[in-house]
Amino acid sequence: MNPHLFLAFVIVAVTLACTPGVDWAYSIAAGLRQRSFVPAVAGLCSGYILHTAFLTAGLAALLTGVPGLLGWLTIAGAAYLLWLGVSTMRSWRGASFSADDAVGQSRNQLRTFLQGMGTSGINPKGLLFFLALVPQFVSPEASLPVPVQSGVLGLTFVLFVGIIYTAVAMTSRKLLQSRPSAARVVTLGSGIIMVALGAVLLGEQLLPLLR
Repeated sequence: MNPHLFLAFVIVAVTLACTPGVDWAYSIAAGLRQRSFVPAVAGLCSGYILHTAFLTAGLAALLTGVPGLLGWLTIAGAAYLLWLGVSTMRSWRGASFSADDAVGQSRNQLRTFLQGMGTSGINPKGLLFFLALVPQFVSPEASLPVPVQSGVLGLTFVLFVGIIYTAVAMTSRKLLQSRPSAARVVTLGSGIIMVALGAVLLGEQLLPLLR
């Protein structure tokens, strides 16, 4: 691969991963409600692995090429974020870092993982990110085939996402461990962020239809 293009992609990937958004909100909120934030971060990373697989297989371009399909995916993603945000807001009173209050059962950890995977995997913004950004850093002259380069770039982004989201969750827990009231405020704020982003995504699709 072209080392200059790869370095440029790393800089862009780290910058985007460091930008607060719904992924940050979900990983922090899940860490507040669960004994471990690992399932949440792993789920978010798995969603981006799914996008990488779509890109490598060429399915991302196919999905965006079907008229109306991306719009319906956006509506589905927005509805999911609204549901997840409302669920998070409803649990804000019980948010804490206490081992007695946190839920450590495997079934809940699996649910947290799947919700995280859905948060990043069903988000059309993530699909468009991979479709619009990754190809700019692929070199046709490189010895590696284009699909392999796309896969390497996608997994590189997943790696940085995992590292940064883990750092965010760990830092949040450390800062709020002795402040249960602050933990509840952060959980409520995370839910509000999810609802707001879901509403924006839904509005982007419904407003043109209403006009």
